Amino acid sequence: MDSYIRSLHHVTATVAGAQDDLDFYVGLLGQRLVKKTVNFDNPGVYHFYYGDEQGTPGTIMTTFPYAGMGIRDGIRGAGQVTVTSFSAPVGAMAYWRRRFTDFAVPYVDDATPFGEDAISFADPSGLLLRLIGSEGDARAPWTGAGVPEEKAIRGIHGVSLLVREPVTTVALVTELLDGTVIGEAAGTTRVGISGSAPGQLLDIVQAADAPHGVNGVGTVHHVAFAAADSAQQLAVQAELRWRGVHVTDVLDRNYFESIYFREPNGVLFEVATMPPGFAVDESVAQLGRALKLPDWAEPNRAEIESRLPSVTY
Repeated sequence: MDSYIRSLHHVTATVAGAQDDLDFYVGLLGQRLVKKTVNFDNPGVYHFYYGDEQGTPGTIMTTFPYAGMGIRDGIRGAGQVTVTSFSAPVGAMAYWRRRFTDFAVPYVDDATPFGEDAISFADPSGLLLRLIGSEGDARAPWTGAGVPEEKAIRGIHGVSLLVREPVTTVALVTELLDGTVIGEAAGTTRVGISGSAPGQLLDIVQAADAPHGVNGVGTVHHVAFAAADSAQQLAVQAELRWRGVHVTDVLDRNYFESIYFREPNGVLFEVATMPPGFAVDESVAQLGRALKLPDWAEPNRAEIESRLPSVTY
């Protein structure tokens, strides 16, 4: 089957404080806030999208800040994305080590199983992140917070999935999501989605005796894959249903359309369309400046805004 998946689309995590989140991703990592909106399933909670200038699929990290909402801390474990990795030039890694030190962010040197220079660290909510030195990542970076262009993060490098039975996850990704196995090392299978560049990579890791993951603050909620358009997304949905996999109907997320399903080891996957993109309700120059709501929520704007914490960035 032609599954029409082009790359990763985004990674979405459950986090704590909204201001702390903005300070970290915008102020430290130098990412652009490309959209400030709300969780469409819980409009009293922000939904922040961070990425490059236009929020290109494969550069996007998104967060739901749930501080004060009674959401438990998550447990990182099997059946989850446990590490989200960003890509920076190989020659920039010394710069990032100095920057983490200057911002008092603890980190450890943590080379990947495939020999890439990498730094592991956590965001303010305890979400496990990694910065990987990449050769030849041609994506144009957003240069925010004083980070020089030649040092700046290019986008998502990939994600690590911790699973009990890697063979079943690898089979689904290769058969249905245009994946190809491109490396195996130290209990990790690296799969490239329609290629092998940063932004297209999944590291599928044997969970062994790791605890079962529980969603909550400090964990990834889901990883999304990019379909070129709605027709190609529907082809994936039809194939999933033919295989007997429960998959949602198409949901309108304003900036893309989405379907959701769980792969055989329980990790929540989304297939999101690449269009229409983040400039449908504000210009590229103004992305992330104003709180944007879907049309159905506009009549309740005053009430929604009263429930959201005030933030600056």
